[in-house]
Amino acid sequence: MAELVSAFLVPHAPLMFSSPDAAPAEQKHTVIGAFEQIAERIRALRATTAIIIGSDHYILFGPACLPSMLIGIGDVDGPLERIPGLVRGVIDNNTALARVLFEQGRRSGFDWAVAKALTIDHAIAIPYQMCVKPNAGMKIVPIYLNSGVDPAITMARARALGEFIGDTVREWRSDERVVVIGSGGISHWVGSAQMGTVNARFDRHILDLVEAGDLDALAELDDAYLEAEAGNGAREIRNHVCAMAAVAPCRGRTVAYEPVPEWVTGLGFAEVTRVAQNSVRTAHGA
Repeated sequence: MAELVSAFLVPHAPLMFSSPDAAPAEQKHTVIGAFEQIAERIRALRATTAIIIGSDHYILFGPACLPSMLIGIGDVDGPLERIPGLVRGVIDNNTALARVLFEQGRRSGFDWAVAKALTIDHAIAIPYQMCVKPNAGMKIVPIYLNSGVDPAITMARARALGEFIGDTVREWRSDERVVVIGSGGISHWVGSAQMGTVNARFDRHILDLVEAGDLDALAELDDAYLEAEAGNGAREIRNHVCAMAAVAPCRGRTVAYEPVPEWVTGLGFAEVTRVAQNSVRTAHGA
């Protein structure tokens, strides 16, 4: 059987490429170092495939078509945007695993939108380039959730999809070693007067919940609260919830956190690993 060896939560701030020197040097060093640590950790886990869960930014999809959940099952390339430092090229998709997730999903009530040819955007391209590409021979499976534009996928549905992904990988007859990457910001306001604001208090609270593996609390965050406290970009926490649910019950370890207004977001990095159910109950006092 395939093994789902770990999950990671990473940001996908494009300004770290287009304006790399806008941030203070120490913060830039920490952020780049965090990506490098995760790439090295993936190497140490001997992972062969990364399922990357991202969100569209009205770049790939728009008002005419807003898929709630989309999986790439064929050719993949990208990124679509021309961002300095992000190298466009063909990306090796694990089509066998993608098709298993698609077909099992249909049988389990998850009506995927499907891309037989997909050009990704920076939400998947950044974690791919920074965390996966350094590990030669690794493949990906690209998944997009509608996390940012109404009608967004619900937190509950994102969590259920993550649970399905985890179960399906673990039941797959393969020797693959799989990691899941949830790609998204924490606090950031996009396209509003508050753009450039970072709520570090909120971000650290989210990372505390990640460390505790408290999916219940994360999945209960509603959009009104998220937008008021952390901006419309914080709705991407759905991607984190989906990735965490794949390895639940789980515990998290914060790799790094930097609030970087110059890159308009709070950049949080974490590894999330599966733990025994009884240890979760003990930690929560149950």
